[in-house]
Amino acid sequence: MSEEVEFPRSDSVDVMLFSEGTYPYVKGGVSSWLLQLIKGLPEYSFGVCFIGAQEYVDGKKMEISYEFPPNLKHLEVHYLFDDKDNLVPKKMKGSEKGFAAVADLYNSFKSNSKEIPEVLQKIKFYSEDVTFKDFLFSQRSWEFINKTYMQNCPDVPFIDYFWTLRNIHKPIWILAEIVQNLPESKIFHSPSTGYAGFCAALASYDTQRPIVLTEHGIYTRERKIDMLSADWVEYKKPSLLQQPEEYNYIKKMWVNFFEKIGVFCYQRSNHVLSLFPGAQKIQILYGADENKTMVIPNGVDVDGLKVTMKDRQAVPKPIVTLIGRVVPIKDIKTFIRAIKIASLTVPDIEGWIVGAVEEDKEYVEECQQMAVSLGLKKASQFFDGNRSDMTQEEIINHSDKVKFFGHSDIKKILPHSALQTLSSISEGMPLVILEGFAAGVPCVATDVGSCRDLIEGAIDEEDIRIGKAGSITGIARPRCFGYRVYKIT
Repeated sequence: MSEEVEFPRSDSVDVMLFSEGTYPYVKGGVSSWLLQLIKGLPEYSFGVCFIGAQEYVDGKKMEISYEFPPNLKHLEVHYLFDDKDNLVPKKMKGSEKGFAAVADLYNSFKSNSKEIPEVLQKIKFYSEDVTFKDFLFSQRSWEFINKTYMQNCPDVPFIDYFWTLRNIHKPIWILAEIVQNLPESKIFHSPSTGYAGFCAALASYDTQRPIVLTEHGIYTRERKIDMLSADWVEYKKPSLLQQPEEYNYIKKMWVNFFEKIGVFCYQRSNHVLSLFPGAQKIQILYGADENKTMVIPNGVDVDGLKVTMKDRQAVPKPIVTLIGRVVPIKDIKTFIRAIKIASLTVPDIEGWIVGAVEEDKEYVEECQQMAVSLGLKKASQFFDGNRSDMTQEEIINHSDKVKFFGHSDIKKILPHSALQTLSSISEGMPLVILEGFAAGVPCVATDVGSCRDLIEGAIDEEDIRIGKAGSITGIARPRCFGYRVYKIT
């Protein structure tokens, strides 16, 4: 879709949705779910507040990926780390009372307490007590950062600590400003905790309107996985100076922050929904009130997907699909390795990777390079998300054993599939597994989220008699994964 899209605007909506890095820019997954939600309730008007990191990714401006339904009456877009505040540094003392509250806020992020400081709930704190300028430029802010640094991690380079603390806290003021300018809404709805959940919770406190949280994956745990595996926060003490089980303090600061704003969202939400009982237990562990939690499983278009079975061959070719975004948490590299291992036994096997490639271009390139190095792909046939050079039919007929399709219509992909896979290191209740089952495709998946429940079932005697719908394997175990793939195909 063209970049030049006019956003709908309104002073009031029935439901305000908060979208962190998903709709309307990223295809598939939660974005598709949000669109289905809006379209499925045409009698209500919706607003979407999109919260992203940066407007430009790899030098390219993000583009709208969907047509707007008629009942989407308002859309606003905000970026937390674009550095476009245009604030001129100014010498200022800063509020003593305000920075005492900042200290309380910081200590709450750092502690294991489930208590949320009352100041965090009030817009007045961000707009009057300690403004964004206070936080960035005041003498008291500088003194606060110096003090906490010396108390907690004097072995860490100060510049790393300084920018981490600023980057952790800066979005809070941006989100508070967003909340002050939102359209009037009857209810707030967030599909995650994190920045979107914080914004929704703060808006709920400010307006006394209800909030619903529907988590598809457990955001806090996924961010913890991201942080602990990230290479952009790699400072560690020399190994001889580390205490047993000590890990990167900078990473720990980020983890504590996301845990705390998760609690903030859980405690304010009127309803906390999850997709399966395992996720519900994790929500409660992270601070949700058990009495507010509820499990509502995903649903899929069974009839529409069942129709695709007429296009399946009686004995499908050994085509193995992975439907999902090409990002590290989906562990596409394990899938590629598994296809290589399986190809030693099933020479004509193919691995189809079907999902958006715009989110992490560096990871996409790494995956393609791996496929090339393993002899599964020609170096000249790199996929960069621009579909104009090859049609889907041309990709299907190409000689590569590992093929990148980008975001595609799964109803045209699943009839070709002998087996579907999911190699993720974290999931909720994957829609793609359910969609595959509806289209008659078994699945090999890692033991994450509700994958085992979906594949093995066994909820009653009748279900046990039906048998398993695929196989479960461990995380990041390509040899085992490859073995399960060739056994089923």
